[in-house]
Amino acid sequence: MESSAFKGYRGLSLDVLKTNNAEVWSDAEIYTSKGVYKGIILPRSETADPLHIVIKLRSGYNIGIAAETIERIGITGHKEANYKIPEKEFPFDPKKPNVKLLGTGGTIASRLDYRSGAVIPAFSPGELYGSVPELADICNLETEKLYGVFSENMGPAEWRGTAEAIGKEIAKGTKGIVIGHGTDTMHHTAAILSFMVQDSPIPIVMVGSQRSSDRPSSDAALNLIHSVKTAAESDIAETMVCMFGPTSDEYALLHRGTRVRKMHSSYRSTFRTIGDIPIAKASRTEITPLRQDYKRRREDRNVTVNTAFEELVSIVYYYPNMKPDIIDSLIDNGYKGIVIAGTGLGHVNKPVYPALQRAMDKNIAVYMTVQTLWGYVQMYVYDTGRDMMELGVIPTANMLPEVAYVKLGWALGQTKDLNKVKEIMLKPIAGEITEREPSNGYLIYQGGIPEVEEFISRYRK
Repeated sequence: MESSAFKGYRGLSLDVLKTNNAEVWSDAEIYTSKGVYKGIILPRSETADPLHIVIKLRSGYNIGIAAETIERIGITGHKEANYKIPEKEFPFDPKKPNVKLLGTGGTIASRLDYRSGAVIPAFSPGELYGSVPELADICNLETEKLYGVFSENMGPAEWRGTAEAIGKEIAKGTKGIVIGHGTDTMHHTAAILSFMVQDSPIPIVMVGSQRSSDRPSSDAALNLIHSVKTAAESDIAETMVCMFGPTSDEYALLHRGTRVRKMHSSYRSTFRTIGDIPIAKASRTEITPLRQDYKRRREDRNVTVNTAFEELVSIVYYYPNMKPDIIDSLIDNGYKGIVIAGTGLGHVNKPVYPALQRAMDKNIAVYMTVQTLWGYVQMYVYDTGRDMMELGVIPTANMLPEVAYVKLGWALGQTKDLNKVKEIMLKPIAGEITEREPSNGYLIYQGGIPEVEEFISRYRK
């Protein structure tokens, strides 16, 4: 293993550093065939490739430079960084509401471990106060780490544990709950918590960040401020996702947990309410409702926590030429429920029909959603849809595919009687099915066409 002077580097990148007497944490000017780059040479992950040298630019961004393009490196100093987030005792004010932050993972407040390349969460009240002192102006904050996992590793066990922790906090008299969560599957967790925790008397606010705290463009601090303010002061007693509204840092949007979805891999404003409008806007100074049909905060401590969940449920995204063995494999492996994201109004090809019939014969619940996300399943319009309904496939109106997936698992956790499962699935519980899509519930502006570019130009100066 190389010495600490060349942390994580090997192969060609290590040879280049040694040749130029350039160590990790050197303040360097790197001359390449493509230009000159100035910054601090950073350690690399021990599993990273051997072909690049990573530096932190003066702007604060990190870039990788191909070692084969480097002509020489000039050293101007040494600036080893301390990335530990400072801790300060979080002040207590008896006049302020008590908010609980439950952590499951993600990068809502974090530092970068350059040994492994991993983002290490900063989570204690002291660390959060050191990072975002504005929180103390809003509430008395307590934290509890439930899990420390990437969001793709959240599943039924973690959902149950989170729901139970919420129930305990409500019983204790906590005024609001914030849940730190990775963004990739935040909408799945928001949906299942909407079913597992019903009629909450207080706000339950899920929050994450698209960019970790060590980046200049991080959304972590503002997201945390907006979510904590919502939990402490809002009268919206629902499960919500709180993330950037526009791409800038003007305000956050509060999305209903059953109608929200992550829609971009890297934008800070990645979360959108689908087929409806958000519940409210949240800023540093106020919460502004965008609609009035939300459940209000109450003073009682009554809540229904029901964490039963059938794990043998799958979601299948239909594609042209899909073979029936996809459905057959689920049947053969003992699955109890299948959600299909069908094309158009809710369709699959006819070769799949025998497998669907076999699923019905095995007493498996099969429900149809649409992969368009916006709009309703309307299987009665074409013969193919009517044929599937004859087989027993049940349309789910405008329920989002991921929401139908978690709701079916929850419904099958309550009962194995498929008629009762159907009653649960088709009865709206937390806004997952709406009577109609509002006129402004589907707004996707297509860039490049004249009228849209003209509209955008009014706001892009």
